[in-house]
Amino acid sequence: MDIRQEIEQLRKELEYHNDRYYNQDDPEISDYEYDQLSLRLRTLEKEHPELADSNSPTQKVGGKAKREAGVLVKHNVPMLSLQDVFEKEEVYSFVEKIKKERSDAVFVVEKKIDGLSVSLRYDNGNLIKGVTRGDGVNYGEDVTANVKMIKDVKVKLKDAVPYIEIRGEVYMKNADFAAVNEKLEAEGKKLFANPRNCSAGTLRQLDPEVVKERKLSLFVFNVQDVSGITFRTHSESLEWLKNQGIKVIEGYRLCRSADEVWEAICEIGESRGNLPYDIDGAVVKVDNLEDREYFGTTSKVPKWAIAYKYPPEEKETVVKEIRLSVGRTGRITPTAIFEPIRLCGTNVERATLHNQDRINELDVRIGDTIIVRKAGEIIPEVLSVVKSKRPEGTVPYHISSTCPSCGAATIRDENTADTRCTNLNCPAQLSQHIINFVGRNAMDIKGFGEAYIEVLIKEGYIKDIADIYYLKNYRDELIEKGLIGKEKNTDKLLKAIEDSKSNDLDRLITGLGIKNIGKQAGAELKKHFRSMHDLMNATYEELVAINDVGDISARAIVEFFSSEVNKNILERLEQAGMNFYSSQDSIADQRFAGQTFVITGTLPSMGRSEMEELVKQHGGKVAGSVSKKTTFVITGENAGSKLTKAQELGIPVLSEEDMLKKISE
Repeated sequence: MDIRQEIEQLRKELEYHNDRYYNQDDPEISDYEYDQLSLRLRTLEKEHPELADSNSPTQKVGGKAKREAGVLVKHNVPMLSLQDVFEKEEVYSFVEKIKKERSDAVFVVEKKIDGLSVSLRYDNGNLIKGVTRGDGVNYGEDVTANVKMIKDVKVKLKDAVPYIEIRGEVYMKNADFAAVNEKLEAEGKKLFANPRNCSAGTLRQLDPEVVKERKLSLFVFNVQDVSGITFRTHSESLEWLKNQGIKVIEGYRLCRSADEVWEAICEIGESRGNLPYDIDGAVVKVDNLEDREYFGTTSKVPKWAIAYKYPPEEKETVVKEIRLSVGRTGRITPTAIFEPIRLCGTNVERATLHNQDRINELDVRIGDTIIVRKAGEIIPEVLSVVKSKRPEGTVPYHISSTCPSCGAATIRDENTADTRCTNLNCPAQLSQHIINFVGRNAMDIKGFGEAYIEVLIKEGYIKDIADIYYLKNYRDELIEKGLIGKEKNTDKLLKAIEDSKSNDLDRLITGLGIKNIGKQAGAELKKHFRSMHDLMNATYEELVAINDVGDISARAIVEFFSSEVNKNILERLEQAGMNFYSSQDSIADQRFAGQTFVITGTLPSMGRSEMEELVKQHGGKVAGSVSKKTTFVITGENAGSKLTKAQELGIPVLSEEDMLKKISE
């Protein structure tokens, strides 16, 4: 592609990943991968100023205020991002540029906490408002009730200054994060990917008690605005805040030269593994507040500060064994088990090797010395083998031709690098299959955690998904043995199982575990088949003609329903009272059938998810990106690149009011 196309592609990618990170708290790529995309775009835009665009992600703060999370609050002072740098030379260049204008400039170097930014407003010493960063410039979300549940937040200052607004970072200590995920796992719920996601998701909770329970923490790192007291420097303001009992950023250091700044950055980097919380860099700021006013800001970042991002931490260790596990679909995954090492503040002793092709590519063997890092400081991965340290007598590793769980033969998929167990009744597959079936994307049986599933399989109560709906016949036994807890807990789970029988057809389709058929495909199939019986009798030709169902998926569906074992399970599910019919028939108003909508920006009165549900209730489909197939784009405030793309393609644009009028007509 040419330069213009590459720039446009990078902008689209970064807009998408910004939305996942800031608005959905569910990033798809690591911080490091995101930074590389951003760096490439900044470089191209600098080299080709004629292609500059004020709507580029490099010119805007990434998030958007989400109306459904709380009341929107107008920012008194913008909560801007920082310019990221990745090389020592960039740090020196920044310091020298400042020194050229202000030869006596002093710099503050601080840890960059990996969390969620908030501002706290105090009136006469009393906390009156807590606001998230939101879009960083115009609006944030009111989270006052939630921030008051954070023990580090002072609701009353020692000195009753007329007004002060301070900015800090809400984060989670690693131990508190581990406790939250441990509880979620026991409840059978989706785990948070990292402490930052957990902090962001928790702060937006509508129930302040959840915030209190999850033990969020806060570091304050800046005075945004103040009246009744004057500060000359940033460091002076931090010391004043400390005297007020406010927890400010730990261990900041004053520096007077580029060498001192770099030394401080390196010291912080070396301390990463010993901190009880995650950091993703070091911040370098001009200390004098008048100097900050002199240098000013761009639309996105202050010119008087930068954030140095550390490269992913890498360490050597030795492979003790390669362990095989069997997933829900029978896929066998090899995992390297190695001597424990500490990476980014946590102990790590395993990393996936994915498949035989990856093992061959690395040529990793038991006994090898390997280099491990955490991709994006989250997921451990094996980078390479130090072959100069390979002991004598090692042999290449090959995944076994028999299943490690049941001993059945394994096969290598024709079209992928996966190795699979051929036994549909493999115990390991059953466990993962049940976890998928009861999960929130499928039957959503609340409280049916992995621990209960394992014990019920082990005790022989569950041999397939249909057995779940016959557990009520063993209520007294289950209570007596304490397999699900006492009477109250057992009855609660049995009721959740009973309630799930009335779920719509797409949830059951998703839960069956048909290869390549997930939540989206399940919803699409529900639109085309009135009942499970219709789907069971569908031909390959009928299936392949449906959106989101390709050749491989169509064949997998036909193969699944041709199995006598699966037919028997479905028969028992129907006998247990499972809903086999689509609610699609009950939707009389199908005015948007065959039409695709894209929703972008902050809507005046509705959350995006509410609008999405409204579209679906009237037969429409919602997509995440604008294309020639898009019928309408529904826009709100800060619509951004999706609105631009719609205008370029001539796609009709609707406001929230326009959409509601179309529905009421």
